[in-house]
Amino acid sequence: MNFLADESCDFTVVRALRDEGHEVIDVAEISPAADDEDIIGLAYSEAKILLTEDKDFGRLVYAQAHPSSGVVLIRFPSNIRSILPKVI
Repeated sequence: MNFLADESCDFTVVRALRDEGHEVIDVAEISPAADDEDIIGLAYSEAKILLTEDKDFGRLVYAQAHPSSGVVLIRFPSNIRSILPKVI
Protein backbone atom coordinates (compact mmCIF):
# COMPACT_ATOMS: atom_id res chain seq x y z
CA MET A 1 0.00 0.00 0.00
CA ASN A 2 1.05 3.60 -0.50
CA PHE A 3 0.95 6.03 2.40
CA LEU A 4 1.71 9.65 3.17
CA ALA A 5 2.58 10.15 6.83
CA ASP A 6 1.72 13.51 8.37
CA GLU A 7 4.35 15.07 10.63
CA SER A 8 2.24 14.11 13.63
CA CYS A 9 2.61 10.43 12.76
CA ASP A 10 5.21 8.76 14.97
CA PHE A 11 8.21 7.81 12.82
CA THR A 12 8.17 4.33 14.36
CA VAL A 13 5.00 3.69 12.35
CA VAL A 14 6.66 4.95 9.17
CA ARG A 15 9.70 2.74 9.74
CA ALA A 16 7.59 -0.34 10.54
CA LEU A 17 5.50 0.07 7.38
CA ARG A 18 8.59 0.61 5.25
CA ASP A 19 10.18 -2.50 6.77
CA GLU A 20 7.11 -4.47 5.64
CA GLY A 21 7.56 -3.25 2.05
CA HIS A 22 5.00 -0.45 1.97
CA GLU A 23 5.75 2.83 0.25
CA VAL A 24 5.58 5.56 2.89
CA ILE A 25 6.44 9.18 2.22
CA ASP A 26 6.96 11.19 5.39
CA VAL A 27 5.86 14.84 5.16
CA ALA A 28 8.64 15.75 7.62
CA GLU A 29 11.17 14.55 5.05
CA ILE A 30 9.72 16.34 2.01
CA SER A 31 7.82 19.41 3.23
CA PRO A 32 8.18 20.23 6.95
CA ALA A 33 5.47 22.47 8.42
CA ALA A 34 3.18 22.02 5.42
CA ASP A 35 -0.44 23.17 5.75
CA ASP A 36 -3.04 20.45 6.43
CA GLU A 37 -4.95 21.27 3.23
CA ASP A 38 -1.75 20.94 1.21
CA ILE A 39 -1.00 17.60 2.86
CA ILE A 40 -4.44 16.10 2.20
CA GLY A 41 -4.25 17.47 -1.36
CA LEU A 42 -0.85 15.85 -1.92
CA ALA A 43 -2.08 12.51 -0.57
CA TYR A 44 -5.10 12.67 -2.86
CA SER A 45 -3.15 13.70 -5.97
CA GLU A 46 -0.70 10.83 -5.43
CA ALA A 47 -3.42 8.31 -4.44
CA LYS A 48 -1.87 7.74 -1.03
CA ILE A 49 -3.62 6.98 2.23
CA LEU A 50 -2.85 9.65 4.82
CA LEU A 51 -1.52 8.47 8.19
CA THR A 52 -1.94 10.96 11.01
CA GLU A 53 -2.41 11.49 14.71
CA ASP A 54 -4.09 14.85 13.99
CA LYS A 55 -7.90 14.90 14.23
CA ASP A 56 -8.04 18.07 12.08
CA PHE A 57 -7.95 15.91 8.96
CA GLY A 58 -11.35 14.52 9.94
CA ARG A 59 -12.74 18.05 9.73
CA LEU A 60 -11.24 18.51 6.27
CA VAL A 61 -12.43 15.20 4.86
CA TYR A 62 -15.75 14.62 6.62
CA ALA A 63 -17.02 18.06 7.59
CA GLN A 64 -15.69 20.01 4.59
CA ALA A 65 -15.91 17.13 2.05
CA HIS A 66 -12.29 17.59 0.93
CA PRO A 67 -11.43 14.78 -1.51
CA SER A 68 -9.10 12.12 -0.13
CA SER A 69 -7.74 8.67 -0.85
CA GLY A 70 -8.39 7.77 2.78
CA VAL A 71 -7.22 8.83 6.20
CA VAL A 72 -6.04 6.61 9.03
CA LEU A 73 -6.18 8.30 12.42
CA ILE A 74 -3.64 6.65 14.71
CA ARG A 75 -4.12 6.80 18.45
CA PHE A 76 -1.75 5.18 20.92
CA PRO A 77 -2.65 4.68 24.58
CA SER A 78 -0.47 6.99 26.67
CA ASN A 79 1.41 4.10 28.26
CA ILE A 80 2.37 2.64 24.85
CA ARG A 81 4.24 5.63 23.39
CA SER A 82 7.35 4.99 25.50
CA ILE A 83 7.66 1.39 24.25
CA LEU A 84 6.63 1.89 20.61
CA PRO A 85 9.92 0.72 19.07
CA LYS A 86 9.54 -2.57 20.96
CA VAL A 87 5.88 -3.04 20.01
CA ILE A 88 6.00 -2.19 16.30
